[in-house]
Amino acid sequence: MTTPATRETRRALPVQQREASFQPATLNEEARTVELVWSTGAKVRRYDWWEDRYYDEELSLDVAHVRMERLNAGAPLLKDHRASLDNIIGVVVRAWIENGEGRALVRFSERADVAAIIADVKAGILRNISVGYAVRKYEIVKEEGAVDIYRAVDWEPQELSFVAIPADADAQVRSAPQPGAERTECIFINRAQPATQGAATMADPTEKPAGTPVDPINADQVRSEAIAAERTRTADITALCKRHNVALADKLIADGSTVEQARAAVLEHLAARDAAGTAPRTPQIQTVQDEVDVRRAGVENAILNRAAPGKHKLDDNGRQYRGLSLLEVGRSLLEAQGINTRGLDKMEIATRSMQATGDFPAILANVANKTLRAAYENAPQTFRPFTKQASAPDFKQIQRTQVGDAPTLKKVNEHGEFTYGTIGEGKETYQLATYGRIIAITRQAIINDDLSAFTDMPAKFGRAAANLESDIVWGIVTANAAMADGVALFHADHGNLAAANAVIAVASLGIGRAAMRKQTSLDGQLINVMPQFLLVPAALETVAQQYTSAAYVSTKGADINPFSSTLQVIAEPRLDASSATAWYLAADPAQIDTIEYCYLDGNEGVYLETRNGFEVDGMEIKARLDFAAKAIDHRGLWKNVGA
Repeated sequence: MTTPATRETRRALPVQQREASFQPATLNEEARTVELVWSTGAKVRRYDWWEDRYYDEELSLDVAHVRMERLNAGAPLLKDHRASLDNIIGVVVRAWIENGEGRALVRFSERADVAAIIADVKAGILRNISVGYAVRKYEIVKEEGAVDIYRAVDWEPQELSFVAIPADADAQVRSAPQPGAERTECIFINRAQPATQGAATMADPTEKPAGTPVDPINADQVRSEAIAAERTRTADITALCKRHNVALADKLIADGSTVEQARAAVLEHLAARDAAGTAPRTPQIQTVQDEVDVRRAGVENAILNRAAPGKHKLDDNGRQYRGLSLLEVGRSLLEAQGINTRGLDKMEIATRSMQATGDFPAILANVANKTLRAAYENAPQTFRPFTKQASAPDFKQIQRTQVGDAPTLKKVNEHGEFTYGTIGEGKETYQLATYGRIIAITRQAIINDDLSAFTDMPAKFGRAAANLESDIVWGIVTANAAMADGVALFHADHGNLAAANAVIAVASLGIGRAAMRKQTSLDGQLINVMPQFLLVPAALETVAQQYTSAAYVSTKGADINPFSSTLQVIAEPRLDASSATAWYLAADPAQIDTIEYCYLDGNEGVYLETRNGFEVDGMEIKARLDFAAKAIDHRGLWKNVGA
């Protein structure tokens, strides 16, 4: 037999921990003491971070192998292993080894907050003890086909602590070394397995001859490797728990669990959670409609379908109210609210239906508003392409300032000075005005089933509002009122009025285009305005299309139309009332301001307001429009009186 070879290495190890349990029968409440068993020396599966492998740690309880001085010098009894003053709940009075067990008598603190812990010890709730210890020497026994055994033959218990959950002897591992934690230099004595008889004994190339000095420990290297390993462990456990949506990461990291142990703990937690039926569900957003809202929507759909079947299709919700008269709808809504309509005559049903607390007024108001908005939006308005929309926060005067161009750059000679320039400024002002009318819908309209009162009349209001806007905007063109400079919108001084009256033709269109290109800014610089729209009365629409449409193909060069597809014709009958011969050119409002129309902020277009009538026996509907328009700049418009 060949004598087993030995090899000695050294490492800096942090304080380690091991758990045991005790029975509370030895508790002396008067003396505040209890006897603990803090170690039985049993094997515990651990992990070697340096060698990247598992091993079994065995604490020798030979009195010659255990340094008891620190425990017997009044070592602390901790609430848990955190070393802080408020965590100390007692002191070790005496410690000894007896019958292969490490035992100790501890005394609890007299602080008020420790009383609860003593009570839990008495009740048998707290019965798990952990010992924090430092190992100074291991004997490593290697056996073929088995996990290595690290037998601590020189170790020192340093503190005792209560723990909530005892360690699993088959899974507990030592946590990665923490930066700054207390370390103890430990000697590892490797005892190689004896060689089999007849086999050649090979020398370990890393083994040093006896008597060779041990290499010093590189503390910085050990620390950096430990930090890197701990960061990797922490990141892997955090990602694992996040992926499976379990809140175990902090505990697993604090307990020093390896990634493999963390994976096992997560799987166990998932299994327990599934068995209990408490697995978190993916959040779902569900839109829930109130019964009242559903009922109102159904009635609205039925009324709108009845008024205009082609525009409003009947849905499943509205089908249940199909064919009902307004009075029958009112009765149905009252009964849905729990109101008994038996014995009520038509007038009483109509009166109660129109009460402000009922659904009927809100439904009729919505029907009226939808028909009004539809009619308003469908009404033809020809002014929008060449004008610009704006909004105002209130009814105060609106000021639109025209800022001139930047001053022309001038050459600076050598040693010359830069000179100041000025920017011209013009200003147009206007303000919003409110327009509106009120109509009344009486109970008689409901009794007579006069559906037009809720659909046709609001639609007329909508068209009237759209027509009013057109009247105001086109009125600016035809009125030719003076601007802020005291000169009419179209005037020779503004360079936007033809000197000679002419019909629409290539020559006259060319004169107008040239005049707009030659317009100058407030500072006298050319701005090269391009006409994009040809505004004509209805009487000139056909002629205007002949000179702008690409459908007309000339047969000779003299007949080529240079304005083909370059001008958009806008025909407006309101111009006929002023002049059936006058025509206009307008620029794109994105290039230069022309006419601006404005709404009150948040109230674009016409709106309805309703209330239960006081002067009339029914419901009042008010249509309101906050609107204004103003010519902002004359240089984007040009006029020829025509012939």
